[in-house]
Amino acid sequence: MTAMNDTLNVTREPPKPRSHSRPYWEGTREKKLLMQYCRRTGRYQFFPRPTSIYTGRRDLEWREVSGRGKVFTYTVTRRARDPLKGHEPFLIAVVTLDDANVNVMANVVRCTLEEMRIGLPMKPYWMPLPNGTHLLMFEPDRAAAGA
Repeated sequence: MTAMNDTLNVTREPPKPRSHSRPYWEGTREKKLLMQYCRRTGRYQFFPRPTSIYTGRRDLEWREVSGRGKVFTYTVTRRARDPLKGHEPFLIAVVTLDDANVNVMANVVRCTLEEMRIGLPMKPYWMPLPNGTHLLMFEPDRAAAGA
């Protein structure tokens, strides 16, 4: 098995939320994934923005989603900048969320290179940050994968 670094031991600074992303980061305090939902189109968007990417209007609300999904694509990062420099190799994946049909890119933890594949079921992993918020990462959902 090819070991991947989880990057869980990397010290990260908490983000400085903007007005349109504050609800997202506040939700992470309770390990909740909140996404913006466009009421006019009935579609989710990620990452947080001040307006809908579909209509250009501010007609957005925040809704909780499970964070479960499947790997759309991934990469093995072999060179990185600080703060991840020296923690290579590690996995980054784009995960299409089941209940929101949006793609979210994040670090993958607790996963070997042999296990990683397109379509692999994933679930959220919440890494604690010093200010009480959490950083969304993904880990394999082995129960859903039948492992």
